[in-house]
Formats: sequence, C-alpha cells, structure tokens
Amino acid sequence: MRKTMFAILTVLAAGTASLAGTEPAAAYDYPWCVQGKDVGYPGDCSYTTYQQCQASASGRYAYCGINPRFAFGVQPQPRRAPRNAY
Repeated sequence: MRKTMFAILTVLAAGTASLAGTEPAAAYDYPWCVQGKDVGYPGDCSYTTYQQCQASASGRYAYCGINPRFAFGVQPQPRRAPRNAY
C-alpha cells in the first residue's frame, strides 16, 4: 500500500513540476550580434557591448555587427488574441 501511494504521489509531483514553468521567456534584442558563416544572419544577438561580442567572435571565423532589429527600432510585437465578431 505504501509503495502504491508513493508511486501515485511521485507521478502527481512530476506532472505538477512539468506544468510549473511553461511561460515563455521575454524576447529582447541586444545591440550587438556575432555574425559569420557558422551563425548566419543576423547571428547570435545576445551581447550588450561590443567588447563582449568581440570576445565571443575571437578565435572563430566570425565578426561583430550591429543587430538590424535594434538599429532600426523594430521590436517583435506580442501576439494578441483574436477578437470575437460579436
């Protein structure tokens, strides 16, 4: 009886834990991107300073460029739920 109860509680705890963190992360575009053959375009845009980008790009066939979304002020808009016709 104890083993059955322990198994049920374990399954319920695992199910609750899997549902706890389902919220998507907030998207943010940083100003510098590592660009090159390995990462494509616009590249890995996760650097706040040019020095961070240069440190990541050193030693591989890559360079640092400005993030086009950051440069032109285009931030992704959150999707809104469709409105009902009534």
